Amino acid sequence: MAVHGTAKKLIKGATGDWEVVIGMEVHAQVTSKSKLFSGASTEFGGPPNSHVSLVDAAMPGMLPVINEECVRQAIRTGLGLKAKINLKSVFDRKNYFYPDLPQGYQISQYKSPVVGEGAVTVDLDGGDSVTIGIERLHLEQDAGKSLHERSPTNSCVDLNRSGVALMEIVSKPDLRSAEEAKAFIAKLRSILRYLGTCDGDMEKGSLRADVNVSVRRPGEPLGTRCEIKNMNSISFIGEAIEHEARRQIEVLEEGGSIDQETRLYDANRKETRPMRTKEEAHDYRYFPDPDLLPLEFDDAYVEALKKKLPELPDEKKARFMRDFSLSVYDAGVLVAERETAEYFEAVAKGRDAKAAANWVNNELFGRLNKEGKDIASSPISAGQLGAMLDLIADGTISGKIAKDLFEIVWTEGGDPRAIVEQRGMKQVTDIGAIEKVIDEIIAKNPDKVADAKTNPKAIGWFVGQAMKASGGKASPQAVNDVLKRKLGL
Repeated sequence: MAVHGTAKKLIKGATGDWEVVIGMEVHAQVTSKSKLFSGASTEFGGPPNSHVSLVDAAMPGMLPVINEECVRQAIRTGLGLKAKINLKSVFDRKNYFYPDLPQGYQISQYKSPVVGEGAVTVDLDGGDSVTIGIERLHLEQDAGKSLHERSPTNSCVDLNRSGVALMEIVSKPDLRSAEEAKAFIAKLRSILRYLGTCDGDMEKGSLRADVNVSVRRPGEPLGTRCEIKNMNSISFIGEAIEHEARRQIEVLEEGGSIDQETRLYDANRKETRPMRTKEEAHDYRYFPDPDLLPLEFDDAYVEALKKKLPELPDEKKARFMRDFSLSVYDAGVLVAERETAEYFEAVAKGRDAKAAANWVNNELFGRLNKEGKDIASSPISAGQLGAMLDLIADGTISGKIAKDLFEIVWTEGGDPRAIVEQRGMKQVTDIGAIEKVIDEIIAKNPDKVADAKTNPKAIGWFVGQAMKASGGKASPQAVNDVLKRKLGL
């Protein structure tokens, strides 16, 4: 169970405090070249019905054949979620009618999923963290897609997605706020991307969530839940939960009751609306799929996959804090994406890790966010940023000059050392030259000299003037040393 500082997460209603309880069913498209039960391509964006086998179209007599790579990906995901791997699992038929479900049923897993209980630790703003239970992970096939905009009188069906492998990851009802839910989906996405089992692209629908929301008075039994379907944006998930919790509280405070139903979120109106009454498991008439044998493997199979797992976010974060002496916050930011962590490690190797973290987290991320880029499309490579840190460390340039150099490399590229040489950007460490500048400033400002002798903090004014006179190239350390000697401080 999650442990929460519950008091601060309560929602104030007209008649007292309420607690929101959230569980999530996350559908993650498995990274594989072909579908769960056929050899058709899973590539995104092809013309309608161009990636469809006879199995996907449910032609008579066609039989499914399990794709072992999808099974491996599900097991690897289970291991990444610290979950129990079930050595025997069963595929079931989940029966329901939908125009883009050609078989008239979905092949899924019900009572015997491939992965059992696990847990995900989620870091929250302010340094808190909660552990969210995972109920299960099962494999199932995706449905096709109905297209309503191509004809004014007909709906069209595209079966490219039909039969694509999905992992449904079901959380326990351990989430207690919209913030926790957003942090959970972000962490889950991060784990999947580290593992390479799902690309996590929410815009393309590779990762989407059904969000179950209910409210109750603190300490009371769980309330009736409503399910918000097919959420594919972390910010919209937060908005939908906030709205749905408020809606349910208003209904209950006015003496009404909550109907268990499926709802959709309207992002333009920022509200949920009813879609249909919620089905129960018995409505789907689950039964074992007679065309598929139970899925069985042994401990050695699981162990072999476990040995090849990459270092995951939590382990990487702990190592960054230990080896690089980074704060919880800095380490958390740097490991959120695998590419960012790799970039940082390349910059920090053999250098001052704290300085590397500051430059990556502040200068680089600030600029990337401003221009809508990610780390993969950064104009400054890890090698170039590392070279800039070397130039600062060996005293060739000051921190201020480094920011100008960062701008040049960002817009024009090139070798930072060569740029510093060619453009005369080296900081002045020649004590004689610095003394000459300072002597002139002291001669022109006797009143400031008197002030500095009684108030040593006033030396800052002299430092500013000296840096200005040298065009920002004087070594700040050398300027300070000379000033203290000349002013007798």
